[in-house]
Amino acid sequence: MLGYIPSPHSGVVDLGPVQLHMYGLTLLVAILACIGLTGRRWVAQGGDWDLVTRVAVWGVAFGVVGARAYHDITSWNEVPTPKWQGIFEVWKGGLGVWGGIALGAVVGAMIVRRAGASVPLFMDAVAPGLLLAQGIGRIGNWWNQELYGKPTTLPWALKIDVIHLPADSKYLAYSTFHPTFLYELIWDVIGVLVL
Repeated sequence: MLGYIPSPHSGVVDLGPVQLHMYGLTLLVAILACIGLTGRRWVAQGGDWDLVTRVAVWGVAFGVVGARAYHDITSWNEVPTPKWQGIFEVWKGGLGVWGGIALGAVVGAMIVRRAGASVPLFMDAVAPGLLLAQGIGRIGNWWNQELYGKPTTLPWALKIDVIHLPADSKYLAYSTFHPTFLYELIWDVIGVLVL
């Protein structure tokens, strides 16, 4: 094999007494990028930053709830036991972006409507920001060695440690896979540039 994309051995960076969980940090950067791009587009349409901030606060909070609910519903077998407790244990993994976008968008639309602003115009302003956030969030998948495809020997294959493969995986003999997270990141960035 000519080359491959290495994966970090840990999703945590130790800075002395402080531990940075890179997936969480990546999500924070994604959220800030979305807010920044949305604010710029909204203000260009004649809106004010205050509304963007209010929508972000409530949209992100309910987005996390929606993302966890989506994960719990679609991946019930991955929810830690006891299930009644495990559904709330976000720190043990499991967020589904589509649930986050769905619930965050509904709550955001309610805030925009209550403010007397145009929901369709605001949605137009936020759409590229959500796409950008989705793409940046995929870098977090690289830190966690998740979101990879089938085995490959292509030069841009992603090296995955065997510990990150499902125990019942038929691919345990392989170590390099399609970097699905990278494909989605590139696709999202192209989408942002087109929009």
